[in-house]
Amino acid sequence: MPSTQEREPRITINKQPGQNQCFDEALDEAGHLRMMQIPEGTFLMGSPEDEPKRREREGPQHEVTVQRFFMGKYPVTQVQWRFVAGLEAVSRELESDPSHFKGDDRPVEQVNWHEAVECCERLAQHTGREYRLPTEAEWEYACRAGTTTPFHFGETISSELANYSGTIRYNDGPKGESRKKTTSVFLFEVANAFGLCDMHGNVWEWCQDHWHGSYQDAPDDGSAWLTDDEKARRILRGGSWYNNPENCRSAYRGDYDPDYRSLFIGFRVVCSAPRTLQTKTR
Repeated sequence: MPSTQEREPRITINKQPGQNQCFDEALDEAGHLRMMQIPEGTFLMGSPEDEPKRREREGPQHEVTVQRFFMGKYPVTQVQWRFVAGLEAVSRELESDPSHFKGDDRPVEQVNWHEAVECCERLAQHTGREYRLPTEAEWEYACRAGTTTPFHFGETISSELANYSGTIRYNDGPKGESRKKTTSVFLFEVANAFGLCDMHGNVWEWCQDHWHGSYQDAPDDGSAWLTDDEKARRILRGGSWYNNPENCRSAYRGDYDPDYRSLFIGFRVVCSAPRTLQTKTR
């Protein structure tokens, strides 16, 4: 039997073009938000007990049914953020250029949970459609896109596919590059089966849900799991450029205070009420 070092990484990459239903939300000089259709479905949320580097907070696995919604193909970029920051305020002011790593096509970062919510509310006010943060269940369902492996790529991950601390290996995967900064959301030409990019690494993504230490008694309808404590820690998903690969798994759950901001935290938006759909080849 070959040694661990000689084994082929267990990774499957599908770069074949596919047809995805979507709509483009125009943002004037900022271009547009491409919103991918996420079909309704049922999935097992959380990780199996034999998944490498699994945490107790990722269980128990439970079946969740999610209704159709639309999710941004990429995290919100800095040029998109600047457009929204220039719109009329709903609940609070927004700094137009908060990010540490500058670049129009890089994800916005150093945005706390409240500011991410304000961005969604301004988009909703501007467009007349319901923009919001994803629920934790919606995020994992969208990330997995029908897969049950640690990553939507397969059993492991490579820095040729995602931006994370690539010098650290996961599950017999290859060592790679640690870029130590965010990258353009267009860098990796890899999308999952729902047409979403950058779901693993680059920046953590805020979700609606309040933190719970396990999925015991979690809702099974894809809704946000909230408490009466408005200061409760909020869920983040996806890992970042700063993190080890195990933290970028589909099932991994992070949490921070809603006032916290960092150069490794961003977000993407979802929408429940689209305009006319288009079919795009990814």
